[in-house]
Amino acid sequence: MLAFNPLKFKKMKNIVMLAFAGLGLLACNKQLDENPQSIVTPAFFATAQGFQSGLDAAYGGMRNLWGTENLFTMTCIGTDEFITGNDGTGNNINYYSSGYTPSDGHVSGIWNPCYTFINDCNGLVDYGPKITGLDSVTRNRMMAEAKFLRANYYFVLVQFWGPVTLNPHFQASPTTAAQRNPVADVYNFIIQDLQDAIAGLPASPVQGGVLPGKATAAAARHLLAKVYLTRATSPAAQSDDYQNAYNTAASLINSSASLGLGLLPDFGSVFAEGNETNKEVLWTVQHTTALAYNGSPLQNSSGNDNVLVHMWVPKYETFVPGMQRDILDGRPYIRAIPTRWLTDTVFKDKVNDTRWNKTFQTVWYCNNAGSIPKWPNPVPPGVNPALAGKPKFALGDTACYMPGYDVSDATIAATRYLLMPPRKYNIQMGPYMRKYVDTHRPDMNAPSIRPVIVWTLSETYLIAAEAAMHLGNTPQAVSYINTIRERAAYPTGNVAAMDITAAQVSQDLILDERTRELCGQMVRWWDLVRTHQLLPRVIAHNSDGRFNIIPKDTLRPIPQTQINAVTSGPAYGPMGDALWN
Repeated sequence: MLAFNPLKFKKMKNIVMLAFAGLGLLACNKQLDENPQSIVTPAFFATAQGFQSGLDAAYGGMRNLWGTENLFTMTCIGTDEFITGNDGTGNNINYYSSGYTPSDGHVSGIWNPCYTFINDCNGLVDYGPKITGLDSVTRNRMMAEAKFLRANYYFVLVQFWGPVTLNPHFQASPTTAAQRNPVADVYNFIIQDLQDAIAGLPASPVQGGVLPGKATAAAARHLLAKVYLTRATSPAAQSDDYQNAYNTAASLINSSASLGLGLLPDFGSVFAEGNETNKEVLWTVQHTTALAYNGSPLQNSSGNDNVLVHMWVPKYETFVPGMQRDILDGRPYIRAIPTRWLTDTVFKDKVNDTRWNKTFQTVWYCNNAGSIPKWPNPVPPGVNPALAGKPKFALGDTACYMPGYDVSDATIAATRYLLMPPRKYNIQMGPYMRKYVDTHRPDMNAPSIRPVIVWTLSETYLIAAEAAMHLGNTPQAVSYINTIRERAAYPTGNVAAMDITAAQVSQDLILDERTRELCGQMVRWWDLVRTHQLLPRVIAHNSDGRFNIIPKDTLRPIPQTQINAVTSGPAYGPMGDALWN
């Protein structure tokens, strides 16, 4: 866990200011003498106790993003990877429909906490040099952590909304005026924060006793490479962005062994439950069993539950004979289902490339003896007539299998379990994306307490490959891509069959490879916008959104609550034709 002990938690009233820039604080440890305040002032950051609490809060704020249904909805569905399932609540976003407006709660659910905890980080950075009771080494490291976190929050904002308000300093009093700063200014601020963070953070997440979830220079270097790559296709693009992205990512890759980092031999191990601190993971957002953090996943009442465990679970208990709900298979929520492009095209190779079967569940085993189906009388052609009226299978046997390729209706009828080729997938039942499975929850409806893996070294390789491609260094791009693809063959695939050639390198190939490696990891919408492929790929592959998406959808709408809150000076509104109005 993080440096704080979340056994106690008291929510402080937020300061009412731009973008709801309040500050919630967490207990530092059991001995902390809590003194909740309704207004956070500069004096709060003047003591070691307050400074530590502020940093704990800045880390805790990440739970309002990574693990929530809001970020899931705004990055996963409405892309070429996923559309909404039977229980989808983000339908307007996925469909890019008329109901998708600035009043949509998903957008304010990201905007508000970002600014809340940016202000927290601002307090840490502004008043850190004046802190008493901390040695300079500790103080400087904590300020570097605050800059790392602040850069993260701003990077989320600029990717979703483009020009956003840049608050470089702590706001201790309310304001009703605000303006949007140019994208260039926001990116410059992010980059400076990350450069400062790299200089002041521990080098590696797996060395020196660094606690899980804490900021490190390795994580900051990865994010910096990603920021350069993203800025390179933005209105703020600089001529050296691709070179800086390549240099930063390649440097991290080249130094990974000395940092104790590296790719795991088995792709399936990276997201294995309980293995979230493996050497491939660069940064995680920690979750906890403390009830004060985790509200009801049905209501998302606390706003920071890790509900990703529920988002992809199909309705196996109603659709598959011989099944009932259990924690192993998950609570059927089915907020998202994969597109046919995802299942049939990008994951077409299910033999040499093992990532399909290590990402998706395609088999369900009978766990309910009371609902096992019986063979009809007469039995289908090809079935032994003596089986008529007898159970098709037994407890523990396969109840459903999705082979990933087409089979005939006659074969389906003659198979003792439910056989579902891709043409039979539907909004209730399809392959289950299992990167966030949590079998240790206390009950079926509980949110997950697993850490959310945000970045892995495999993405660093893909960042380096993409930057190298744009620099014309195709051989190096091939090398990085093939390293990732060859690992994906473990242990049953043909490694040689996974290699690509220089002639195959393209932006489309890298986007496809990012799906195979990073599917469901809250990055896809950003990837498509960054590469100017959101509209083309949604139109080509998203059966829900293809008819409605238009250029303005490459940015998210500014929350209506933010627009309404700006009552002094110019109205808080659009900047450019692509923005919402």
